Amino acid sequence: MKAIIPVAGAGAKLRPHTYTQPKALIPIAGKTILSFIVDQLHDAGINEFIFIVGYLGEKIEDYVRQTYPYLHCHFVHQNERQGTGHAIELTKNIINSDEVIVTLGDTICEYDVPQVINSPYNMLGVKKVDDPRCFGVAEINTDDFIEHVVEKPAIPKSNMALVGVYKIKDTHFLYECLHHLFAQNIKTLGEYNLTDALECMIRRGVQFKSFKVKTWYDCGRKETLLDTNALLLKKNGSTIHETVQNENSIIVPPVTIGAGCVLKNAIIGPHVSIGPNTTVQYSTVRDSIIGAYTTLYEVVIDNSLIGSDASVKGLSRSLNIGDNTEIDFG
Repeated sequence: MKAIIPVAGAGAKLRPHTYTQPKALIPIAGKTILSFIVDQLHDAGINEFIFIVGYLGEKIEDYVRQTYPYLHCHFVHQNERQGTGHAIELTKNIINSDEVIVTLGDTICEYDVPQVINSPYNMLGVKKVDDPRCFGVAEINTDDFIEHVVEKPAIPKSNMALVGVYKIKDTHFLYECLHHLFAQNIKTLGEYNLTDALECMIRRGVQFKSFKVKTWYDCGRKETLLDTNALLLKKNGSTIHETVQNENSIIVPPVTIGAGCVLKNAIIGPHVSIGPNTTVQYSTVRDSIIGAYTTLYEVVIDNSLIGSDASVKGLSRSLNIGDNTEIDFG
């Protein structure tokens, strides 16, 4: 089985960070979003990955090659973002007739991966949501088989949202239906959507079974990213690299602090992730994500997302600061 991970999106809702960093490489709870996905699939026995890259795709490729040299990886470029259906269609010549699992590059879910991979059925991950109008929606019968899927319906007939994890056995039908979308110019909200191809497969008699994910972490916006960071830290516990220098500082778990960090007269935590080689002096930081090679001096930071190579001095604010930034409120 091969894994397809689309990571070509621009991540507009996470700007300014995604001006310089792909959304999939934004750190949470000591790892990147992409690493949570790849590690989960690799632990289940998948060794061949196809990454669909676009915006800042060279950073994705460099990161994957450096972090996972032991994996068999392909990189497919989606030069024009025309939707998830268009992205998946670009992998046709690599997949051939292999079974695949598709996981969207901003989707972190907890589920029984081996059970899904080994299922004799095509499988779609679902989760009950309060307002399904923002998602693909699955209509499911009493035997957990899926009768219809619809992308962002104005009047949903179900509150079971598609979470962005798809196990496809009948890949020849998948690519036939994707071709059908292009031939008939079938778009939803101006894009060729994977959900429409799945509905085409269902109408042609392909069976899909649903599986419920235990947890679905939202990494799409600053507020939900910080919530996800806190939840994952609570679940996984603190990680403080042995090279961290701590002088008169208090650490309130759970936190993750990367290699080479320097803490001096600081209070860190709870729910804080700090990238490597960052310096925090005379500061208080809680419920925040701080990038690598960043300097914080005489600040009180709460509920903030600060990129790498940033410098912040002398304030008490909630911040959303991108990479390579210097701010001095002194």
